[in-house]
Amino acid sequence: MSENYVSHADKLGNIHISEEVLAAITAAAALEVDGVYSLAANLGSDIAELLGKKNLTKGIHIQVEEEQVSVVLSVLMTYGHTIPDVGHAIQENIKTAIESMTGMAVGSVNVTVAGIVFAKPETT
Repeated sequence: MSENYVSHADKLGNIHISEEVLAAITAAAALEVDGVYSLAANLGSDIAELLGKKNLTKGIHIQVEEEQVSVVLSVLMTYGHTIPDVGHAIQENIKTAIESMTGMAVGSVNVTVAGIVFAKPETT
């Protein structure tokens, strides 16, 4: 993800919002949804983690055009949840979070379910 910034200007000055901040908002909103196990990594974030750099926004791509945000993310779901229902909940949660925290419009939220995680059986 590049270090691009989104700017808002008013009579007092400018407010700059990093795409990294938008990605962090996206990650937090997605992880709040019941049925989401984690964000799914892409190759770049896997390599970064091997080098010791934690990336909480792995699997998220943000694009901003004319004050409208487009989000693409990959998630791992917990087994037993309905994929379309969880996907829709992720989309709504991300849209609400970005719009309420930044005042920017969300044009699209595209969710890829990259895998299903099965709960480990409890041992007694």
